[in-house]
Amino acid sequence: MTGVNNIVLPTSPSCPFCAFLQGEKPYTILRRDELVAILVTREQRGLSHLLVVPVRHCPTILDLRDEEAGALMCEIRHAARLVDAAERRPGIAVWQNNGISARQAVAHVHFHVAGTLEEGGTQWGEVPKLSVAETDAIAGRLRQVEASWPHPVPGQAVQVTQPHPARQSLFAQDFAQHHYPDQ
Repeated sequence: MTGVNNIVLPTSPSCPFCAFLQGEKPYTILRRDELVAILVTREQRGLSHLLVVPVRHCPTILDLRDEEAGALMCEIRHAARLVDAAERRPGIAVWQNNGISARQAVAHVHFHVAGTLEEGGTQWGEVPKLSVAETDAIAGRLRQVEASWPHPVPGQAVQVTQPHPARQSLFAQDFAQHHYPDQ
């Protein structure tokens, strides 16, 4: 992996996600560890619209380190479970964009997770920008839902740099059962 790719990124003098994560600008951070953070976006395009981002500045999905990619997937799942429990919607939208032509607006890889709207899907185009107090209220409600879960929290990120042999074995067995049931 050379770090070189063909993606044309949006330009900005500074990264807003890095500023939020470093506490330079106010923003609602729902949860965070050393690799990944879940933010409550001020542009709510669905119900409990969250952003899952790597803590390290990383422009696109192609630039992620393996441990970041794994931690992101676990937190995306956690965010989806949280939205599902809080919003009780018939659908959850998860999306991610890389490059200007894919409508990436911030050159820091991020995944959107949101409960679907009453009419289905999520809102595109202009949406009202909520205050930090309003996104803090959304985070408070989500934290109450999360606190009601039995521990350990479903989808809780576990920092593993090398896959545990038992996990590899379980994955291989599960894969074999579902894809090669007669063997």
